[in-house]
Amino acid sequence: MSDFESLSSISGDKELQEFLMMEKQKAQVNAQIHEFNDICWDKCISKPGSKLDSSTETCLSNCVDRFIDTSLLVTQRFAQLLQKRAGDL
Repeated sequence: MSDFESLSSISGDKELQEFLMMEKQKAQVNAQIHEFNDICWDKCISKPGSKLDSSTETCLSNCVDRFIDTSLLVTQRFAQLLQKRAGDL
């Protein structure tokens, strides 16, 4: 195998790993959103009906939005800590 072929193989492996990592992250986000929806459903829905009233709809929307905001805040904070730690090394 030539050096060029080795580099191409390594590059392809790296791209595959990045793709797989991104797909895993998408799956984690989707799973998290489903979990938020379940929690908010239990919190906001007292009795299921044929349609949602405005207060229930608002409760669901606000509940999911707060979970997503909190999740993003925690993720950003961890990213900041990792960057700071990497800079200290």
